Order: sequence, then C-alpha cells, then structure tokens
Amino acid sequence: MTRYSAAEIEPKWQEAWDEAGIFQARRDEAKPKYYVLEMFPYPSGRIHIGHVRNYTMGDVVARYKRATGHNVLHPMGFDAFGMPAENAAMANGGHPKDWTYSNIDTMVGQMKPLGFSLDWTRMFATCDPEYYGQQQALFLDFLEKGLVYRKNAVVNWDPVDMTVLANEQVEDGRGWRSGALVERRELTQWFFKISDYSDELLSALDTLDQWPAKVKTMQANWIGKSRGLQFAFGLIDAPHGFDRVEVYTTRPDTLMGASFVGISPDHPLAKELEKANPEVAAFCEKARQGGTTEEAIEKAEKLGFDTGLKVRHPFDTAWELPVYIANFILMDYGTGAIFGCPGHDERDHEFATKYGLPIIDTFLPVDGDHDIQSAPFVPAKSEKVRYTRLIAGAEIQTGEEAVNAAVDFCEKNGVGHGVTKFRLRDWGLSRQRYWGCPIPVVHCDACGVVPEKKENLPVQLPDDVSFDIPGNPLDRHPTWRDCACPSCGAPAKRETDTMDTFVDSSWYFARFTAPRADTPTVKEDAEYWMNVDQYIGGIEHAILHLLYSRFFARAMHITGHLPDSAKEPFDALFTQGMVTHAIYQTKGKDGRPVYHYPEDVDLRDGKGFLTDGTEVEIIPSAKMSKSKNNVVDPVAIISQYGADTARWFVLSDSPPERDVEWTAAGAEAASKHLARVWRLAAELDDTPENEAEDTALLREMHKAINDVTGGIDSFGFNASIAKLYGFTNTIAKSKAGAVAKRMALKTLAQLMSPMTPHLSEEVWAILGGEGLIAEAPWPVADEVMLVDDTVTLPIQVNGKRRGEITVPKDMDKAEVEKLALADEGVLRTLDGAQPKKVIVVPGRIVNVVM
Repeated sequence: MTRYSAAEIEPKWQEAWDEAGIFQARRDEAKPKYYVLEMFPYPSGRIHIGHVRNYTMGDVVARYKRATGHNVLHPMGFDAFGMPAENAAMANGGHPKDWTYSNIDTMVGQMKPLGFSLDWTRMFATCDPEYYGQQQALFLDFLEKGLVYRKNAVVNWDPVDMTVLANEQVEDGRGWRSGALVERRELTQWFFKISDYSDELLSALDTLDQWPAKVKTMQANWIGKSRGLQFAFGLIDAPHGFDRVEVYTTRPDTLMGASFVGISPDHPLAKELEKANPEVAAFCEKARQGGTTEEAIEKAEKLGFDTGLKVRHPFDTAWELPVYIANFILMDYGTGAIFGCPGHDERDHEFATKYGLPIIDTFLPVDGDHDIQSAPFVPAKSEKVRYTRLIAGAEIQTGEEAVNAAVDFCEKNGVGHGVTKFRLRDWGLSRQRYWGCPIPVVHCDACGVVPEKKENLPVQLPDDVSFDIPGNPLDRHPTWRDCACPSCGAPAKRETDTMDTFVDSSWYFARFTAPRADTPTVKEDAEYWMNVDQYIGGIEHAILHLLYSRFFARAMHITGHLPDSAKEPFDALFTQGMVTHAIYQTKGKDGRPVYHYPEDVDLRDGKGFLTDGTEVEIIPSAKMSKSKNNVVDPVAIISQYGADTARWFVLSDSPPERDVEWTAAGAEAASKHLARVWRLAAELDDTPENEAEDTALLREMHKAINDVTGGIDSFGFNASIAKLYGFTNTIAKSKAGAVAKRMALKTLAQLMSPMTPHLSEEVWAILGGEGLIAEAPWPVADEVMLVDDTVTLPIQVNGKRRGEITVPKDMDKAEVEKLALADEGVLRTLDGAQPKKVIVVPGRIVNVVM
C-alpha cells in the first residue's frame, strides 16, 4: 500500500484472527482466567456509537489481559425478549421471532467489523429455546427451594401493552414502553422472594470494593433498611372482625403530632367497607386507577374518603382520630396503614390542608420558631431539634436518638415494639405477554398448581400466534394452553403469563460459562470462569439489573448451580459515560425547532450553516436521539474512517466514566494520527545506530510501557492514549538508528493493539514481528530505564526563559554554570556583558542575573 487503508487492512486481520481461533475461550487450569463482560444489548436492529464505546472498553481489557498471560472469556449475546418485538409484530403484521432474529443478524454484521475479540462461538439470545429452557429449569429448582411463590397482589397495569409493569418501569405515572397512564389492578402473580435477602444484599455491598460508590449507594437506598415502631390504634364501632389498625412508622418521635389515620384502598378494612357502601366502592375504584410507584403517588393529587370511623390514640384513649381511605397509601408498603402527621410530613400536610384536619406541632428547631400551618417542618434524623411533645421527654436530641427513645418508651409501656424493615419488595415476575419465557407450571382443577416435568422442558412458545387482538395471544391459543396435568394426567391449562425480561438478564453471565450445556451451568466451568472479573455497563442498570443478578446468583448457589464464591457475581463494575453529539436546529414556520443531520451542516469558525447559508443553532454535548437527528451511525464511521478510528476516538477524548462528545473534527484527527503511525513503520529507513539517541528513545519507550500499562490497569484509557500520542511524536522526532526505532515502533504497536488492533497487526507485520500481535506477550518496562540519568534545566536571564540544557543529574554546579553561560540563547541575551550572578538550583533551574 502507498497509504494507510483501513478498508484493506481491517478485514484482512479479522479473517486472520478467525482462522487462528484465538478468541475462543477454553478452560485451562494452567493459566489464570479473566472474565470480562459488557452488558449485552437488546436487538433493536442498529448498534449506536454508545455500544461502540462500551464494547471497546471491554475489548481493551480483554486484549490486554490476554497479552499479560490470562485465559480470557469475552462473550457476547442478546437480551432478546420483550415488548418492542410484539409491538413491531402488531404494527407490521410479522412475527416477534422473525423480527428479533433478523435484528440480531443485522447487529452481529455491524459489530464484527469493529474487530472485538469476542468468542462468537458462545453467542446466544435469551429467546433461544435452549436458553429459556434452562431458565425454566432454574425456575423449577427455585420453586422447589421456596424461592418462588404465587399470591394476589396490587400491580401496575399498562392498559395499552396490557401487561403488568414493575414500579421501575413506570415513568411519570406512564408505562415505559407505551406511554399509557398506568392503573392499579389486583392479579394473581408469581414472585421471587428477594425480600428475604434484603439484609444480606445490603451488608454485602460493603464487600464490593471495586464497584462505584454511587451504584452501591443507589442499591442501599433501594433496599432501604430502617428501624421503626409497629403498633396499633384501637378502632371504635368498627365492622365485625375489625378492632384495630396496625401501623408501622419510621418516625415514632412524631406520634404526638398525629391528626388522622389513613388506610390503603386495598386494606382489608377498606374492602369490607366497600361491600356495603357504594360511595366507598367508587372512591376505591378511582384510587386504584393511579400508579403504584412512589413517583406517581407523590405527583398525584392526594385524595381521601372519610369512613366515619374513629380510632383511639394509644397514649390517650380520650384522643380520637378520624380514619380515611387515601389514594397515596399502598397495601404492599408497611402494613397498608399510616398515621398522618401533617406538621412534619409534606404529603400529610397536603392531605390535612385539603380536608381541614388539625396540624399539630411536635418539635421546634433549636434556633427558633417555625410556621407549620403554611408548610411542614421536616428535620433530618441527624438534625438536632427541640421536642415539645415527645413521648419520652422534651430534652434536646437528634431525631435518630428520639426515634430510639420513642421505641423504648412504647415497648416498656406495651404499646408496640421496635421493628427493622426494608423497603425492598418481592420481585413480581409475571407478565401478560407472548414474547417472553413461559412460566413452566400447569393449572389442574384436581391438583392445583403443578410444576412441569423437567424432561418436558423447554415449554416452547408456539409460532402460530396472531396480534390482531389486544392482549396475550397465549390466552387464546387452545392447542398450546390446553394440556395434560403432569401429575394426574387430567385435562389442565398451562400458565399463560411469561417471565419479566429482567429474569433473562439476571443469570446470562453464568450461562456464558457453558452456553451449550443441557443444564443451566456446568460445575467445573462455573467454578473456573466465575466470577465476572470486570463488568461494564450503564449507570441506568445500577438498581434493577444488578440487584436482581445479585439475588439470582444467591438463588443459583442455593440450588447448586453456582459455587459459594459466586454469590456476588461481579467482582469489579465500571459504569461508562455516554457518547454525545451536538444538536443542530433552526426554527420552523410554527416556531418549533427543526433538527438537521450533522452531514447537512457546514461547520466553520465555530458556527454552523445549511447549504442555503442559513445559520443553525448549535447545542453542544447533547444526548444522542433519533428524534433530534444527532445520532452517529457507527457503520458510516467505519465506512469512512475504519473501525480503529472509531475505537481510538471514543476512548481518547474523555475519562471513560464521563460523557464524550463525538465530533467530525475529532474523528478526522484520530484517523490522521493512525495514518501517521502506519507511515512511520512503512517508511522506516536504514539509519545507522546513534548510541545517545538510541538510549534516549529506548528510555522513552520503557516510560511509555509503564504509563500505558498503568492507564489500562486503572481504566484510564484516555491517559494511556495521551501517552501514546506523546510516544508517537518522540519516535517521529528521534534521530535514533533504525534498530532502535524498529524496536520502539513494534512496542508502540503492542501498546496500541488493545485500542487499534487492526493497525497494530499491520505495523507489527511491516516491522517483521513474529506471529500475530494479538498473541504476543505484553511488553514489560525495565525499571532501570525508568530512572533518568539526566535532567533538563530551564535557563532564565533576569526572570525570562532564554534556553534549556540537558545535563547529568550529578553534574557539578560549576560545570552546569559553564554550560548554561555557553547556551546560544543566553549568549545572545548577554550580548557580551558579564553576569552579576549565576544561581544553579540542582535538578530545577539555572538563574542568570545581569
């Protein structure tokens, strides 16, 4: 080649890697293993530049660890079940399976040209029957161990997608896919007993030393451990069978500020009242139309219904409080009942103001008064406050101390007892949709709920379904739904709910250790490959996916599918930033913004113009969005510049945990740099050796090895690349001989190979490197060469820099002075005059005073 051509170089080396099979992972007890994994993608049909950044980070680690002598597992798969496939089928008249597998083929075709060192032989999609059949086997094992159960529950119901949503799948009271207003419904659902592991999941966060602190905090808050008081209000003239209302509170120090008791529309007392009172029934039905998430409840108008019932305060039987049914209380939180303290709770204050209930002060801030009638006073538990109506006294103390004092007082007086509770609720896994993993149970009139036999797995989804009617096609598929009971053989019906797709992604990392096995895992493979040494993915998965995976690993240990050491499946976690791009917009005739594609905008002098000369507004560093036309297509980038340019750029411009903005100028600069590296190798001449220059270059080479290695080890990829830029410049400017330059360029290729594997292979081959660089051992820095024997000293004349000299570190001051005064810049400045003083600061500077 006469110039660097990514189009020629990159496919050639990808074919060479495939033929050698060097990325296929095999157990090798003689080598230390390293398992690196990026969160696998949903098969939407297109990869985006964010995928490129994520997978390039993992690939840098995988290639580096392979070069340092590790046996590397670096797999790829697809998180393939879910509503988008069903929505596409409904919109286009196709089948979710066809849409999904077509998209997978497309995305694999887009990913392979990027040169990732993935073991494609281990690839699977979670919609493969071979995968979800083993997931069904796990479900049956969990069921046998009591880790799964079935119960009636109030759920979030999406009336458009016609399925249950987890709380986290509800955004602003709407379904995350459909955008429809979510309703509450009571359905019989399957649940994982994740709440039984709340304390363990919380305390184990302290062992995850290589996880971001932010992620651990988010999980700790989600698990939500708290100590509070559980007690009861006595009911007055209540329906038969109801004599008390149980309440749990984390702020018993405010009990003297109670002004009402609220119960959930799904509380047993509310359900009893609605049987005989149409007004209660109507209110409860309306309340159930709201979402069940904290966000939805906080934003919704606070509504209540006065039942006419009263309760007695446990500390004063003459003190009676009204009982309201309230739309902001959920049956699944606490006991489904609360005491309202409007003076010190924003939600209760809003409710009490609306319904004219008393607002009672319980404490004052240390530094003065406050007006609780206009707004509640809500101190933090750590805040020092003065209690005016505290159960256990009126001394000044923190809220935390007061909570403990209140609990102690109540226990001593037989009013209630201290309880530790967790915010984490059991994981509802039932979804009323077709494109998901079927729950492997059968409903028999005689036997009840019967697990399917393992020899009948997988319970496979039927292909002959239609989506012309809303709802779950499995409900109206008699030849699939109707079956024989596995226990008695009588006619029975299959469970038509399928599993939440978070189940699919909660154990895939374990399946990668033996992806073709006829059991969920293989003992020897799981023991060898687990844990995942480095997991990489977005911060948006900090709670659900990671928490569910941690629970699943424990459940798989209990059922014998993972070793004890894998109960925490991810040793190290890294959450990468996004790739952003400027938005280019103008105003349309209606005043609304019109968005323009980057390729339609001419950038010059910091401004952007359309072809007709119209100037566009530039919004920098915006999240990529198809609706704003600022998405960068990796396929187009590869076609224009090559995969190595894309890889180099997404790693070079910003620390990996921060966002990086994609710019055409940045991509162009990266491409030019890689071409320069190729030219340095291709144009290497036969310059004779030069001992001083050779030694200086090799010293810089060892420094580069040390710094680049340290950068990769610490995930400072951008710092490593900055060092590689500098080292490239050093080689280009060096007057060293060809032998030293060849050694330096081969080392440069090795150091660049995790980031730019194709270019590195080409440079390695040009320079006569043995075999593939992908199989070459990582260079090791010589500690001796890292110690400088010389030092460069700037020379100042009357405070202004006039030159510099490089001298041995131990040179005598007098000799340094002579060299400084002989410097051309100093001589020119002195212009024949004699200096008054020369001050040599060893290792630092030379000051000449005229």
